[in-house]
Amino acid sequence: MNEVFPIIPASGKVFWLLTPIASLLLVLLGLVGYINHSSRNVRFQISREGLRIRGDIYGRMVPAGSLISVESKQIDLRKDASYRPRLRTNGIGLPGYQSGWFRLHNGEKALLFLTDASRVVYIPTRNGYSLLLSVDNPELFMQAIRRISN
Repeated sequence: MNEVFPIIPASGKVFWLLTPIASLLLVLLGLVGYINHSSRNVRFQISREGLRIRGDIYGRMVPAGSLISVESKQIDLRKDASYRPRLRTNGIGLPGYQSGWFRLHNGEKALLFLTDASRVVYIPTRNGYSLLLSVDNPELFMQAIRRISN
């Protein structure tokens, strides 16, 4: 003879315990998706008004008069350690993508949008911070920056 006895159904406590955990996982999944999207879609738009950074939560408009274009330069962070990010103060710091506010090894405050450490444009501003940007063509980008800020 074979008798089967079912378990007493669990109370609703299990559901209420798992709901916040599932919600947190969904929020984290959304955040990871947003960061992935941002890392591929940040754009640097140069106009007479200045440099507009779009596609990321840290994007902004930097007025042309704030850019110190004569001190801008192309750098390779793999070779120039003084400009490497040292401390993230408010930003995203993942392998292959850094965005937001950082302190550099030389002590400067900087707004970073980095994906490739070998092709970085450094632009100091009159606002107390510098910009470090990974751009596809650093030479053309710096020429455009110099045209609007002179």
